[in-house]
Amino acid sequence: MDSEQRRKRKRMGRSYSEAKHYLSSRRSLFLCFSFFAFLLFLSSGPFRTASFRPVITASSTTLFLISSTAHNSVLDSFAHRNDSPPAEVQDRVLFPDHVLLIAANRFQPQDELDCVYRRFNGSDEVAFAVKPVLSTEAYDEVRSIVRCPLPFGNYSSAVDLRRRGSKHDWTAKINSTAAVASPWDKVVYEAVIDDDTAVVFVKGLNLRPHRKSDPTRLTCRFEMGEGFEFATEAVTAAQEVVRCLLPKSISNDPDKAAGIRVRIGYNTGRPRAPVHVTLPSVATIHNSKPNLDEATKKKKKHELCACTMLWNQAPALSEWIMYHAWLGVERWFIYDNNSDDGIEDVVSDLDSQGYNVTRQSWPWIKTQEAGFSHCALKARAECTWVGFFDVDEFFYFPREFRRRRRGVIPGENSLGKLVSNFSNSLTIAELRTDCHSFGPSGLRSHPSRGVTTGYTCRLQSPERHKSIVRTDLLDVTLLNVVHHFRLREGFRHLNVPEGIAVINHYKYQVWETFRAKFYRRVATYVVDWQEDQNQGSKDRAPGLGTEAIEPPNWRLRFCEVWDTGLKDFVLAYFADHSTGSLPWERAQHH
Repeated sequence: MDSEQRRKRKRMGRSYSEAKHYLSSRRSLFLCFSFFAFLLFLSSGPFRTASFRPVITASSTTLFLISSTAHNSVLDSFAHRNDSPPAEVQDRVLFPDHVLLIAANRFQPQDELDCVYRRFNGSDEVAFAVKPVLSTEAYDEVRSIVRCPLPFGNYSSAVDLRRRGSKHDWTAKINSTAAVASPWDKVVYEAVIDDDTAVVFVKGLNLRPHRKSDPTRLTCRFEMGEGFEFATEAVTAAQEVVRCLLPKSISNDPDKAAGIRVRIGYNTGRPRAPVHVTLPSVATIHNSKPNLDEATKKKKKHELCACTMLWNQAPALSEWIMYHAWLGVERWFIYDNNSDDGIEDVVSDLDSQGYNVTRQSWPWIKTQEAGFSHCALKARAECTWVGFFDVDEFFYFPREFRRRRRGVIPGENSLGKLVSNFSNSLTIAELRTDCHSFGPSGLRSHPSRGVTTGYTCRLQSPERHKSIVRTDLLDVTLLNVVHHFRLREGFRHLNVPEGIAVINHYKYQVWETFRAKFYRRVATYVVDWQEDQNQGSKDRAPGLGTEAIEPPNWRLRFCEVWDTGLKDFVLAYFADHSTGSLPWERAQHH
């Protein structure tokens, strides 16, 4: 009896132990699954646009071991959902309001990316956090630009990327050495081959504006790989543009030079005891001449092209391009300075309609002069003349537009004909046209049909001018002050008489449009509106302070002459006879 009871108790004990073990296993599994679901929720839910996600802290050794053990880690839950290649960051630049990453990948619209931040807490411990990227865009044929929020607290500016859901081990990057972001005020940011020289764009030299500088203290340093560097002398320097001789190995075979990094070195201190400084660089060489097929090479150059730099002006682009295409502009170079208003779609749509428009990503803030120098190089192979003017500036030909000929729209190709008259000139290399500045013209909201028909009241006297130049006749420095370029020795500019052509500059628009200028201005040497400097300058609005507060009677300001010439012409000859709609209105509804 006793032995039978002992056997029953033993069986019961085993059953209880097995049940206890079974429940314990189920509970552990349930807790692990719940924790995994919680982390997954944090990584993809409504927290995506807010602050940093929870920080995980561990020793760097532990993180490496965890990330390398498949299926046994919560961190590894991010690592087995797709086969996309890992995001590879080549360079980083620290701007005042974001960190710019240059990635070796071309990302797709469906790619979901996170910025990965790290902070080292000791010799063997690291903390990291993630935030969704602010934006991504194509940079060139193979690379992308990614913008990340500024580092939080003591996190490093050596920001990395991960693809959300990638099977690749992004946590292993925490153990690797990543370069901190280069400060925007001291960095080489672009480099282009031009014949046997390299044209290098750089911040931090502090050269004097609007004039040539002494290049003898400057050198270009070409990183040839495997720790080998080749230095050449600078031959010109002006503002943010330095031109250096190419090493013979590159000039003999420019196609193989793509991707070589270029830095700028200079001597400072006393002449007898100079200190050599080399600026950090995110600039790699590319050729200024486009890769054209043989058929394209044999084609005649475009007589007239246009180049502009803009930020968040996608709604204005169609009117500007369609109108000036009718005046004779054949090719368009749009330098996009960090827009986030869907300009890529507008450019793509215009190009599909045959307007020959390309968008150049230009993420470098307050570099309009350097951007125009870059555009002059880029356009030279395709264009005889290039106009540098803004999307709120419209050429107007009062004499031509008033001519009435049966069956012919007056003034067609007026701008193209004007420049072609000087294409073979032995002295004229630039045409300058005066600008008339228009005000809000009594409007309270943006004119729905476009600026040419909406704004009709202007200041009496012209302000400034804009230029159309022969790019092959520019000074070797590419020096410009936005409104005009320095020309080669022996060439000069011509002022176009106001009776032949003027520019309607819709400068002071309704307040909701105008106040965007307070965010940032694109020109290097023009003070931002919120800064308390040069308040009497023509580059500022008279009577406007440093804050984006609408002044009294803004809609009635800058109105001295009612001028409906261009409005009347556009409505008479551009409007559809049956619907009355204008071409850019139809494009917006397309």
